[in-house]
Amino acid sequence: EQWRNNGKRIGIIERGNIVMPTHGRNLPMMNRTRLAQYYQYISKPLQGSLPEFIGAREVICLGGRTVFWDLVASRLVLSLLPDWPVPIRDMETYYDIAERVMNVTDEYAKGSTLTEKLLDRLQLGGFPESRYMPIAADLHPTKFGEVHADVFFSSFSLLAKASFLRPFDMAINARAVQMLVDQGKATGVKVMSPDMSSYILKAKTIVLSTSTYETPRLLLHSGIQGGAVGHYMTNQVFMLAPGKVNRKDFTDIPGTLAILITATPEKPYQIRLIGPSGYDWYPSSEEKPFLEELDILIQCFGKINPRYENRVSLNPNRKDEYGVPEIEVYFSFSEAEQAEIQKMVEAVKRISSVADITLGEFCLVPTGDLHHTSGTCRMGDDPSTSVTDQYGQVHGISGLYVADNSVLPFIGSGNPTLTTVALAIRTADQIAAQA
Repeated sequence: EQWRNNGKRIGIIERGNIVMPTHGRNLPMMNRTRLAQYYQYISKPLQGSLPEFIGAREVICLGGRTVFWDLVASRLVLSLLPDWPVPIRDMETYYDIAERVMNVTDEYAKGSTLTEKLLDRLQLGGFPESRYMPIAADLHPTKFGEVHADVFFSSFSLLAKASFLRPFDMAINARAVQMLVDQGKATGVKVMSPDMSSYILKAKTIVLSTSTYETPRLLLHSGIQGGAVGHYMTNQVFMLAPGKVNRKDFTDIPGTLAILITATPEKPYQIRLIGPSGYDWYPSSEEKPFLEELDILIQCFGKINPRYENRVSLNPNRKDEYGVPEIEVYFSFSEAEQAEIQKMVEAVKRISSVADITLGEFCLVPTGDLHHTSGTCRMGDDPSTSVTDQYGQVHGISGLYVADNSVLPFIGSGNPTLTTVALAIRTADQIAAQA
């Protein structure tokens, strides 16, 4: 946006293909079941994740996980995260910007009887931090020829805006294999095509946005060996509890359930209530049946503190077809995190009691199966315990930036996507200012 008139050339190197040109929920033939099946087809098991990080998968395509993500766009509770590297005032500014560009709204389920009644029960029953779930959804109607078909946010939403600002180059099915650095300055990227042809793309500014797994992999393979690269990987304890609410409590159309219970110092976990099962979203082309029972799902997220020993590292004995070493994942829970699981169970039981929800069996989801992995190129002031500065620039290398979940030093029990987008916009502003 800031470079629209300055003639600088901007290029995007995408390792994957285009599998959907938008978020899957925007496609008229997709419903929740089909999108879940398509995700399993497109994503691949993360090499090197077993046995300590069961369930981890990678999405290698243009847009990455943003074409599948669940669209919950809440701010991290920064007061609960120690030594956050970016000034709080800056974070508030960039959260505001990110919420605007992502069309974050709390109107998605507002007015739904199912949401309103359960929200009342929760707020009056000892959970005043309960709120409408913020969703990245453009709810504006098509009017005067302006089409709002891109309802649910993905990276394509921003790529589309960029395409109408100025031209940029993009190569898909192109594998970046090495960052090139000379005398502490980024100079370019080595890229390979599927036919194994090799190219050197010269660039004074490089932004890595390749995931919590792939970004440290590329840095390490490029000989960028800072003491924190790949370390301090974190995620969250993730637990599911199915439940039912009495259909007789809702005399009209129950609508959609979307409630977020944010973390507090006393209750440092985040809880979501969504439903009815299979119909918290659905295409207008699908006829919604009359639901005799209202099945809902309670999702609970507990914090995992960053620890140096939780990491990804290169396996020199196993390489991909481009000669880049595969990664190995090392991950474990601390005793405190194990104890937190029982506290989460008790919290969900209290929620079910005050909201009059009949609970089913609890399910602890394998940690690798939750897409909140972060921290392997964390921001910070100390190069010995972080990879980038507060603007995402790699310590000691001018012009090399990181803008993905890997820069988040802590996530607590919150959703990372809005924060990642906010920090990426801040990084873009810094790059423009430096130029």
